[in-house]
Amino acid sequence: MLEASFVVANSRAAWGNNQDGVVAEREQMAISGGFIRRVTGDARENEMDENLEQEGGIIGNLRHMALDMGNEIDSQKWQIERIMEKADSNKTRIDEANQRATKMLGSG
Repeated sequence: MLEASFVVANSRAAWGNNQDGVVAEREQMAISGGFIRRVTGDARENEMDENLEQEGGIIGNLRHMALDMGNEIDSQKWQIERIMEKADSNKTRIDEANQRATKMLGSG
């Protein structure tokens, strides 16, 4: 079993200190703005455009997180399949050992 301090230390290393930021150091999408069609050219349109630009960055981060989660799920799926194969093999070996022990006790 893993020690609790080991798990906590690894969790902190993986998740950081609860600050939102860049999920992975990857090349960020260059967003140039112009998300809305300008009608009046006033501050409200500028604010809407800035907000949409920020949302685009957040969505990009979510995309990267989803890709990372997918990769982790694939890795863990492979590990689970490997563990299941070993468990099946061990079950077969235990069943055979039980049969041999039953024969030995029955004929002894």
